[in-house]
Amino acid sequence: MKTELIVASAMLAALATPIAAFAGPAAVPNYQAEKCYGIAKAGLNDCQTATHSCAGTSTKNMDPASWIYVPAGTCAKIAGGSNQPA
Repeated sequence: MKTELIVASAMLAALATPIAAFAGPAAVPNYQAEKCYGIAKAGLNDCQTATHSCAGTSTKNMDPASWIYVPAGTCAKIAGGSNQPA
């Protein structure tokens, strides 16, 4: 009985693995994002500002002019976050 259970479990795992490999990320309907200033780590900003040229080029943590996208309504809940540049 135990051998049959082990074999059945192994076969089920072998069949389920390829199916799980093809599963993509879940779609998020109606996703809204907003810019949040003052929370980006150095080098992890989303786009240019007056002090640097492009995404990923900020030189200091929590630069009040650098921003990242966050889900809408989240920025106001993050310490140091602002919807407007400083």
